[in-house]
Amino acid sequence: MRDLEQYVDYKEALRAIPPPLPPVSIRVDLNKEKGRMDPIWAWFGYDEPNYTYMKDGKKLLSELAALSPVPVYVRAHSLLVSGDGKPALKWGSTNVYTENAKGKPVYDWTIIDKIFDTYVERKMKPLAQIGFMPEALSSKPQPYRHDWQPGQPYDKIYTGWRYPPKDYEKWAELIYQWVKHSVKRYGKKEVESWYWELWNEPDSPYWGGTVDEYNKLYDYSVDAVRRALPTAKVGGPHVTGPQGKRGATFLKAFLDHCQKGKNYVTGKTGTPLDFVAFHAKGSPRLVDGHVRMNLGTQLRDISSGFQIVASYPEFSKLPIIIGESDPEGCAACGMKTNPENAYRNGTLYSSYTAAAFARKYELADLHQVNLKGAVSWSFEFEDQPWFYGFRDLATNGVDKPVLNVFRMYGMMRGKRVEVTGNMAYHTAAVRDSSVRRAAPDVNALAARDTASNTATVMVWNYHDDNVPAPVSPVDLIIKGLPTKQVLVTQYRIDDEHSNSYAVWQKMGSPQQPTAEQIKELEQAGQLAQYGYPVRTDVAANGEVKLSTVLPRQAVALFKLTW
Repeated sequence: MRDLEQYVDYKEALRAIPPPLPPVSIRVDLNKEKGRMDPIWAWFGYDEPNYTYMKDGKKLLSELAALSPVPVYVRAHSLLVSGDGKPALKWGSTNVYTENAKGKPVYDWTIIDKIFDTYVERKMKPLAQIGFMPEALSSKPQPYRHDWQPGQPYDKIYTGWRYPPKDYEKWAELIYQWVKHSVKRYGKKEVESWYWELWNEPDSPYWGGTVDEYNKLYDYSVDAVRRALPTAKVGGPHVTGPQGKRGATFLKAFLDHCQKGKNYVTGKTGTPLDFVAFHAKGSPRLVDGHVRMNLGTQLRDISSGFQIVASYPEFSKLPIIIGESDPEGCAACGMKTNPENAYRNGTLYSSYTAAAFARKYELADLHQVNLKGAVSWSFEFEDQPWFYGFRDLATNGVDKPVLNVFRMYGMMRGKRVEVTGNMAYHTAAVRDSSVRRAAPDVNALAARDTASNTATVMVWNYHDDNVPAPVSPVDLIIKGLPTKQVLVTQYRIDDEHSNSYAVWQKMGSPQQPTAEQIKELEQAGQLAQYGYPVRTDVAANGEVKLSTVLPRQAVALFKLTW
């Protein structure tokens, strides 16, 4: 009987061993262009605007500006909220608008200037959010300031800042004065390059009014912006995921209003609309003790939003901005209160980001829409515990692995080209079912820049389930090279490269690291080369074959120059 039990245990153990994966083969054809390698990734955002001009905020913004070949766009909440300017989680304020004893407006641009000065000094561009409601203008102001903390009910954040104005004319005058002030301070040409947007997720409790009241606020806002700067770009509505009924219904109602509704200011039909914005989020959770991502949920939001915009002939070619495009929702919810958010510190976040952005390009191609940008709602949280599991790009001034994916994207320019692979998930399959088969998504995004004689290939080994897995040997064949020799440089994000979190863990996870340890962590947070650059001969048919071994949740970038 004991022998039988051991035999059964042995059979169960065999079943638990994952089957060997086939060798990975990826082919890149530099002669088959798919579209522009637009920097849709060069957009970032965050809840707490006052972090912008603080020590680590300035440092991170400088790094974001440095990694991008084009100006980076930045979106922040609470730019019109009343308060003393002291930041807190899910809170920020500028106190731009108050009223005197006679009810007359008092404008104070001091704090908002500090925010926008920080951007402009780094040649960054505001995705200027018109919101939220100043206390003196709110139709239901009390209570106003919240003191939410992670683990508390999220509804606690929804206070008096979320309501419509008690006076739309005063609201419009505030917006007019803000834009007018911006033009005076930064110049007409500079402000023309910004995007102005109204509110955030008005289909959710972020907006305390109705759909019609939002449309009314939009009409007053766009009219005010255009009176101050007729060439300004204004749009919205930044709804939550359009695969859901709530987000889709609101988005369609807004587009209907802009298309054929009666304008609340002019009385005419229609309202100006320069871009359309919506949000897209994934949905990770804990499964059998490990984190399981859900890339498909985020891609379905994107696909649904694209489909809705494409269904309006008047708006189908407008720029689309995915105003928040992330693996899940609450950036300020750490892994102590939300253990599924443990993915944010390590390489799962970076491999997810690599695989996700590649699919955003392909979904835009599929729906034939004009994707301008996808905002990663991730920044930094000042003076918080080290590696707390916030959705951020850096912790206490030290870059996390995910930031290095954006450094990789910053090196990819020119035109996107065709990629095929035997272990690649089709974009439609990821959208519909995520990455859940036994095999991972070992895939690539490639670009060729004829202006600089370079080609870049980003390769990732991604799976939704963050469990130990064998490494994947990868053969990369690149054809269409117009030269006899190339210099190949490989960059890598994995457990041993570009990974400050792994180094911090090896230190013993100190919450008060020494100055020497901080210096080591800062270095580990930079994008690292994998080995040394190698000069490689190109075959007579214009092909070169490269090989590497890619661990699970790792990302590699091959840069070829000639």
